[in-house]
Amino acid sequence: MIQERTLPTFNTASVKISKEEGLILYQDMVLGRMFEDKCAEMYYRGRMFGFVHLYNGQEAISTGIIKALRPDEDYVCSTYRDHVHALSAGVPAKEVMAELFGKATGCSKGRGGSMHMFSSQHKLLGGYAFVAEGIPVSTGAAFQAKYRREVMNDPNADQVSVCFFGDGASNNGQFFECLNMAALWKLPMIYVVENNKWAIGMAHERATSQPEIYKKASVFNMAGVEVDGMDVLAVRSVAQEAIARARAGEGPTLIEALTYRFRGHSLADPDELRSPDEKQFWGSRDPISRLAVYLVEHDLATQDELKEIDLKIKTEIEDAVKFAEESPEPAPSELHRFVFAEDE
Repeated sequence: MIQERTLPTFNTASVKISKEEGLILYQDMVLGRMFEDKCAEMYYRGRMFGFVHLYNGQEAISTGIIKALRPDEDYVCSTYRDHVHALSAGVPAKEVMAELFGKATGCSKGRGGSMHMFSSQHKLLGGYAFVAEGIPVSTGAAFQAKYRREVMNDPNADQVSVCFFGDGASNNGQFFECLNMAALWKLPMIYVVENNKWAIGMAHERATSQPEIYKKASVFNMAGVEVDGMDVLAVRSVAQEAIARARAGEGPTLIEALTYRFRGHSLADPDELRSPDEKQFWGSRDPISRLAVYLVEHDLATQDELKEIDLKIKTEIEDAVKFAEESPEPAPSELHRFVFAEDE
């Protein structure tokens, strides 16, 4: 096992969270986990095709960041591991599942599949199959918000743009070019590196001369933060600070969330490169279990309430599968629709 980085500590005593907020975080993470587990089941049963990259283990990042945003107002840009980002952004589970089944009722009308989730309504700017491809798209969204506010004098244009990407993307040119631009223009932008230690089968430490990605922010005179990506409360706290900074016109933030995917790179990956010790180390830090313990210990929830949420989500996922299976295939006559922007 490659030597582990020392995970940053977080003082939970500093957390100010209501019961309602805590249960929202728990429910969102459980939704992400159960949805991905069902995806694996459907894939191995031959109901989904192509590459499917699951998010198991990383739920605290999606929930902690996106649930701190203004729903349907702030922008979210994802990667090819995008199902859970879509769910956290508010895209209904049935629409995400239908997209994975390639059905016309999917959030991308069956055209995108696993790696290209998109929802204009929920300000989800897309999942992207190419590494780092979403970074310039989300930076552009941040620029237009700033332009509308400062040039077009739109007082309501204070939206924040968030881009998620993996550790491997931090070595791509788009990363450096866009961080430089965002810093120069003080764009309302948050770059979130989901450092799960592995870029497909390449260990992060072998691929970069500076493994501590958050330190690269200093080159651009930008705020850089390291956070335990397996602790949703820590991620939420960091996100709230970055969002406030962006909305106040103080510029972008680079957040490096240290995390781990519990499954292989994709469902076609036998996952033979990672050691059992490494998997055990990170498996013991399951973000959902950690939040459940916190909520119970701080009298924000009972075990029965958490079980009730689990059952509710299980039913929602089963309904999503039923919806996807019963939905129509895209009509062959519409093969050329949605290639370019057009009216419905």
